Amino acid sequence: MPKLLHISASPRGERSESLALAGTFLETYRRRHPGDEVGEWDLWDGTLPEFGPAAAAAKMDVFAGREPAGPGAEAWRRARAAFERFAAADRYLFSVPMWNAGVPYILKQFIDVVSQPGLVFGFDGERGYSGLVTGRKAAVIYTSAVYGDGRGPAFGADHQAPFFEGWLRWAGITDIAAVQFRPNLAAADVDVRRARARADTVEAAKNF
Repeated sequence: MPKLLHISASPRGERSESLALAGTFLETYRRRHPGDEVGEWDLWDGTLPEFGPAAAAAKMDVFAGREPAGPGAEAWRRARAAFERFAAADRYLFSVPMWNAGVPYILKQFIDVVSQPGLVFGFDGERGYSGLVTGRKAAVIYTSAVYGDGRGPAFGADHQAPFFEGWLRWAGITDIAAVQFRPNLAAADVDVRRARARADTVEAAKNF
């Protein structure tokens, strides 16, 4: 049974623009794929492990072909469990608000936890990295309250989409659909842009 996993990086609940659009996507997707399993992973729910000294040491042990031991063994087990939860899906929906021109730190933590050698990536001394999360699709909803394409530098910069889509491609996920809602919330046409983003979200879900 195909499985879609919605991974949310927004902590704002009902006030979240990215979660509202994700809800529209999932509603449309469920209508078109009633037999598919749909899962939710709120990255703020406390299930994402930290990635500190023990985990970093375990990662380098694995990179060197050694089995993690001591505190590193438990950190590695938790990282693998997070990866397996991620890898159990074959389609992904990410809701990604912009924070300080980039992504929320909880999403970076997710990336750091699951991006492990032999799991998300392989490495060869001559050929470099190779993504191992292949054969999957991703849809990404990007929102920002101030930054938008064509606005001057006083409105910020986009280190959000290039970073995140760069990670997806590095991991092996190249079939990516993106929806953006970047209205400048101080502007007069916010509702028009929101409706346009919702329509774009519906189309993305129909074609996913």
